[in-house]
Amino acid sequence: MSKTIQMPALSPTMEEGTLAKWLVKEGDTVSSGDLLAEIETDKATMEFEAVDEGVVAKILVAEGSEGVKVGTVIAIIAEEGEDVSEAAKGGAAPKAAAAPKADPVPAKAEAPAPAAAVVKADPVPAKAADSRVKASPLARRLAEAKGIDLAAVAGSGPQGRIVKADLDGAAPVAKAAAPVQAAAPAQAAAPAPAAAPVAAQDFGIPHEVVKLSGMRKTIARRLTESKQQVPHIYLTVDVRLDKLLKLRGELNAGLASRNVKLSVNDLLIKALGVALVQVPECNVQFAGDQMLAFKRADISVAVSIPGGLITPIVTGADGKGVAAISTEMKDLANRAKDGKLKPEEYQGGTASLSNMGMFGIKQFEAVINPPQGMILAIGAGEKRPFVIDDSLQIATVMSATGSFDHRAIDGADGARLMKAFRELVENPIGMLA
Repeated sequence: MSKTIQMPALSPTMEEGTLAKWLVKEGDTVSSGDLLAEIETDKATMEFEAVDEGVVAKILVAEGSEGVKVGTVIAIIAEEGEDVSEAAKGGAAPKAAAAPKADPVPAKAEAPAPAAAVVKADPVPAKAADSRVKASPLARRLAEAKGIDLAAVAGSGPQGRIVKADLDGAAPVAKAAAPVQAAAPAQAAAPAPAAAPVAAQDFGIPHEVVKLSGMRKTIARRLTESKQQVPHIYLTVDVRLDKLLKLRGELNAGLASRNVKLSVNDLLIKALGVALVQVPECNVQFAGDQMLAFKRADISVAVSIPGGLITPIVTGADGKGVAAISTEMKDLANRAKDGKLKPEEYQGGTASLSNMGMFGIKQFEAVINPPQGMILAIGAGEKRPFVIDDSLQIATVMSATGSFDHRAIDGADGARLMKAFRELVENPIGMLA
């Protein structure tokens, strides 16, 4: 019997993804462990492996399809000796019926669709049994854009589900939308303003429309939610770096034989980890009517990658040596830029660190990465006039700004953390003990 391949959940929070690229085509023979496709999640592009062996009978979701819900059947695999053409026609139906989780997610989002509201008769029995037009999210969007009445399209997907390929050659039906427009004139006018902002805002300036990646959409959504829902409080301290820079030079001289070269950021990761353990009131997470208090400091470090930002995690930074942090951070950053991080390597963390000092940024306020309780923004180290022992001298100073979730962390506790961080950086031997 044929087997269905469903959109996998590549992370605990993944609800949908983009089928970025098929690595096989219909008719190919695959074995367990073979790569089938590249799936783009909100943070990375990951390879999806085959579990069963057989022949790719039919690909149901086209390459480049976005918003494919977890559990959606994306391909059919025929078993050895099975008629591939028969498997492609109807072999997926039994499997899809046995896995009802694929439909409920789209059902909630698609229930208000106007096309379903005007259907009088359903030519495909599988659709009638479900009392609505069954179509993939991509097919539904394409049908709406092209003015195609889904009720008149026969679906070739599991249980009669309409997929993108079924829309090829389907004629637009302009009258299909008329009943909805007549019944609700107020809503009918809504689509017009939706397209207006692009024309209204370009002011005749030459431009191009850049399609948002899944990562950029997620960044936009999460940071908007953070600024809207999390009350931020910002605390800034100036930190002298001279002793830290001297210690870094000495350590690098001793680590040269091991091909380890510490960056300032490696030492700051260590300092934040130790400070969070010293001030546990800041190593917390707001969780509704309760709070999570963490026993170790897992530091998420902001890394810029093509198309966005990702935060690989240095776990237990408070207890690791700086050489281990440096080696681990280089590996995480390289794999982040290649899109090869595992979900557990960038999901989680108890606090974040974002360093823009290498760009010459003197000071900034970072947005908290929910559901974490704080993020530390690091500015550039620079020579500044500084009062030392009641005399004006020149010192290398950086500004560090902590953003705290005021629901979970009081201002006084945030101030204690910033004080502890400053003292560790200005007397770095203490954090190596």
